[in-house]
Amino acid sequence: MAGTAAVVAIGIATGTASAQAQAPGPAGTAAGTTVTNTAQASYSVNGVQQSATSNAVNFVVDRKVNLTVTANQPANTPVSIGQTAAVTTFKVTNNTNGTQDFLLSPTQLPIQNLFAGDNFDVENIKIFVDSNGNGTYDAGVDTATYINELGADQSAIVFIVADIPNNQANVLAGVTLIVQVAAGGDAAAQGLPLAVSVGANNDTVVDVVFADNDSDGLGLDVALNGQGRASLGYEITTRNVALTVAKSQLVLSDPINLAIAPKAIPGAVVQYCLIVNNGTVGTPASNVTLSDVIPANTTYVANSISIGALALGQTCLLTGIVGGVPLADDGTITVPVLNFTGSYNGNTKTVNATIPTLLGGTSVAATFRVTIN
Repeated sequence: MAGTAAVVAIGIATGTASAQAQAPGPAGTAAGTTVTNTAQASYSVNGVQQSATSNAVNFVVDRKVNLTVTANQPANTPVSIGQTAAVTTFKVTNNTNGTQDFLLSPTQLPIQNLFAGDNFDVENIKIFVDSNGNGTYDAGVDTATYINELGADQSAIVFIVADIPNNQANVLAGVTLIVQVAAGGDAAAQGLPLAVSVGANNDTVVDVVFADNDSDGLGLDVALNGQGRASLGYEITTRNVALTVAKSQLVLSDPINLAIAPKAIPGAVVQYCLIVNNGTVGTPASNVTLSDVIPANTTYVANSISIGALALGQTCLLTGIVGGVPLADDGTITVPVLNFTGSYNGNTKTVNATIPTLLGGTSVAATFRVTIN
């Protein structure tokens, strides 16, 4: 009798997947990862095991775009009137399953900030990204104005830096950082804003899907728009500082005794010392200007202005002054780095000294000389 063939076992489907990326983190499998799948069938013919393999099917993992924007400080930034380069700090986290650029912009519209009592806008507002990861704004170091190539599940610190107007009526200024996702992939350039993919899924293309579900219910930020935002305030807590000026005098020489126990006789040289002190620690005083009209019956000693020494105490006589930079009467000499200046006006017989910034808890001394007529 002729032999017969019979299938005695039916096929069992199996699958395999190959990923071209590391194990996924919280953001999920990296966008662009290729997932491959095949099926296996096993059977027997006349007791002999056989097998068959299906064709492979592939798809790439699409980009699930998400982000988180939060304030990176516990409260509003306390500022003083007229303060420059005041800083608020934010944190941007890339929850996308891929590397992203992020575009940064500020808004000060009260309805955007939702701060009760918001009654002024800051000036010269700028945005910078922390470049060295220290979490502190470093002028001249943190210069990037957008987030470039932020990896999945990574965060970046962003600073809004602004000046506070010199207005006594100011109380609170709210600022909001708006972050927009942008295309990554170019370490040297700012990516363009992303747009969601439309139409049916394409297995060979990395489609873009917005997954940010951060609607505020007010229409300011809606879900699935590729944006995130957070708000902070500049709160004026200091309206003045404890600034004092102490003046002292010292007879340096006279025509008879010279510098040994000199007396205040005609022809004697007298040095005046002005010590300006900012007693409010942590709050600088800006554009401090000292003016002193030389007294009657004296003559100003040309080019005798000196400024910039740190003073200890209230008088030059008791504490002395170490250092100080001699200045020209015409105001053409400036103390390096500190930018202190001084000048003498012969018409008004006035000595002037300017200190651009006097830090809280510090003192600066200025001196000049006259002769007794």
